[in-house]
Amino acid sequence: MINRLPRMSLAAAAAGIVFAGSAHAQTNTKMEKCYGVAKAGKNDCAAGPGTSCAGTSTRDYQGNSWKLVPAGTCSKIKTPKGTGSLAPIDR
Repeated sequence: MINRLPRMSLAAAAAGIVFAGSAHAQTNTKMEKCYGVAKAGKNDCAAGPGTSCAGTSTRDYQGNSWKLVPAGTCSKIKTPKGTGSLAPIDR
């Protein structure tokens, strides 16, 4: 019987290895919780009283909800209500 399945070329196999390696590198990026930067319903967790967790913030830039961002970038994120914070914000 003749095998009719296409064979993977060496170039395709190499590309797959490179892609897998870059995807792995991206998952090793250190992340931190950044409060006050999530849009309503887009938070990662800790949305305060009356909410349960991820996706439950009720207001844009809610001060007690956070989003995971690359480490070192939180305080550089600007919103209409100010910058991000590494601790909950009273807003």
